[in-house]
This record gives sequence, C-alpha cells and structure tokens, in this order.
Amino acid sequence: MTRPSFGRLPPARKAPRAAPRLATPVAPRTTERPVPWDEATWLAAIPPVLDAVGLSLSPEQLGQLARYMGLLSHWNATYNLTALRSAPDMLSHHLADCLAVLRPLMAQLDAGANVAPGKGGAPLRLLDVGSGGGLPGVVLAICCPNLHISCVDTVGKKAAFIRQVAAELRLPHLRGEHARVEQLTGRYDLITSRAFASLADFVALTRQQLTPGGVWMAMKGKLPDDELAALPSDVEVFHVEHLQVPGLDAERCLIWLRLKPGLPAD
Repeated sequence: MTRPSFGRLPPARKAPRAAPRLATPVAPRTTERPVPWDEATWLAAIPPVLDAVGLSLSPEQLGQLARYMGLLSHWNATYNLTALRSAPDMLSHHLADCLAVLRPLMAQLDAGANVAPGKGGAPLRLLDVGSGGGLPGVVLAICCPNLHISCVDTVGKKAAFIRQVAAELRLPHLRGEHARVEQLTGRYDLITSRAFASLADFVALTRQQLTPGGVWMAMKGKLPDDELAALPSDVEVFHVEHLQVPGLDAERCLIWLRLKPGLPAD
C-alpha cells in the first residue's frame, strides 16, 4: 500500500506522526473443490447432448457413459487424468466434444472405401494416441462396441485407468496400452488423436502402425492451416468436417488423412 503524501506542513505546527502502514488484506485460502456429479446427474445431463449431435444410444450405453464420467471425475482428483475438474466443463469440453465425432466417424465407416476393413472380415482396429483418461477412446468403445480400440499413453496411471474402465464397464474390445506409440507393434485401420500433436508429428509418429488403406482421424480446434501446409508430400487430406459441439463456444473440426494411393504405409 502506498504511503499517502500530505505535501509540506506549515512551520508553526509540529508535523504529526506518520500513520502506521496498513497491511494489505489477504484473501483467505479456499479449499473448496468442484462438486462432482453422481451417476443420476450424469444420466440426466447426457441425453440433451445426444439429441444435439443426432445420436441415439441404448439405455445400457447411456448408463456406461454416465458411469465412465463418474469414474473419470472420481479418479481425476488422485491421478490428474484431465486438467478440468468442473462437471459441467467436463460435459461440454470432454464428453460432448467426443460425441460430436460419432456421426462423421460412422459415415466414414459406412462409406467403406475410406476406411479399410479388417482382413478376412476381422473387426476394424482403432488406435487412440495420447488418450489420457480415455478421450475419445472410451467414448468410442461405448458407442461403437464392434470396434477393437486401443488407447495408448506414456503415463502408466492413465493406461491403468483405461484398463479399469474396460473391466468395470465390461468393454471387452477396449485396451489400455502404457507405451510410446512408436513402440507399438500392431497395425490399425484407423488412428485418431485429440490435442496430441501437430498433424505432421501425428502422422510421422504413427505411420508405421497404419494398415495399408488405413486412415488418420485428427480432432482439432480451429482449422490449422499451418499444420496442413507442413504435411509430408505423400499424405493427403481427403475430408474436413467442421463440428458443432453443444455447450461449447469454440471452433472444432475433424481432419481425415491418408497416404496417397499407391504408396506403402511404411
């Protein structure tokens, strides 16, 4: 606090003592934490989001989403799975953000030509790179139970959380992998990421894991023109979809990439 200035005092009067410096008030430290939602609250909050993105899920899938978000909120306090703590923020920034990609994803799967099916009728394999707490991998596993989904993360506790979710929600086709993506030996028909890296790095780090004819699906915010310009010459963008995420006032887009026809994945 700045000492007040009174100017020059008249000589006939004795200068008063300076007033004692007042301490600057300190705001009390708060230990208040965001109130987590129970499963019933999640069950009530999710259907409007599904309606807004044009999805219809079974009661079992709705229950699995509610349980997953409850688990994510609960274990986030201990394992720091995501930076967000507020349930409404987790609904809009995480769950709704992931649900918004479901219709574009299903459209590409239905198109068939843009996503190579597993050989010999095998299930399509999807890799979620830098999955963290399972976004979008767990959401996709719940909504598309026929997909075989692996969520890879370099943080062991996050991969362990994915495995716990798979067990508790009875998602037999969901796996949690603790590794660097470059170390994975499997091949995948579709590789996705959400806020993982630049497009060029995403492609470079995962091209060894992409099956011939496979595709990348990158979840981005604003269309990254600089990242698109930095892509290698053998990679092409074959579709870009701008997304409307309910409850989120921010730009989102989905970028689909593949190796140019006639070129090997490695």
